[in-house]
Amino acid sequence: MAVREGLLALLQEGPRHGYQLKTEFEAATGGVWPLNVGQVYTTLDRLERDGLVGVRVQHGDDGPGQKVYAITTDGTAALGEWWDAVPSEDPPPRDELMLKVLMAIDRGRDHAMRVVTHQRTVLTSLLQAKRRERKVAAAAEISLAERLVTEALVARAEADLRWLDVCESQLQSQPASRRKNGGS
Repeated sequence: MAVREGLLALLQEGPRHGYQLKTEFEAATGGVWPLNVGQVYTTLDRLERDGLVGVRVQHGDDGPGQKVYAITTDGTAALGEWWDAVPSEDPPPRDELMLKVLMAIDRGRDHAMRVVTHQRTVLTSLLQAKRRERKVAAAAEISLAERLVTEALVARAEADLRWLDVCESQLQSQPASRRKNGGS
């Protein structure tokens, strides 16, 4: 979820102050997507500029007014488009693990195999930790968002490990050579 759309989704529930949006966004994402309050206000400024949110100043008895943000009709339409959009697989999403392996291949099969092996070791440890966390989460009273984040991390680690298996299999069928442009 992009921050922009996350803020619009929260504003669809009703007008909010910037800091309130920050804390509600972090709660909605199970605490794994912390936001800098400056990022929230920068995003809100862009949303206002684009006509997706409106702003009014709420005056209080104890000082200067506080900005309150509300979604506009155009913002609701943009949010609806986002809800309906299906993530595209072409080109593949930018992924650090994928980039590491692809760059390692360019340095030769042996280097790539070392990278794949190291990443597999780290991911296996992460997966074991997340599975333990999942068991604890089942017994604890944590939010649905937090449980779903744990499930997503388990699924992602499992998928990454399967992909590393494919990489290893493909690498083993390749000759052990270095890249053509004389890499180290």
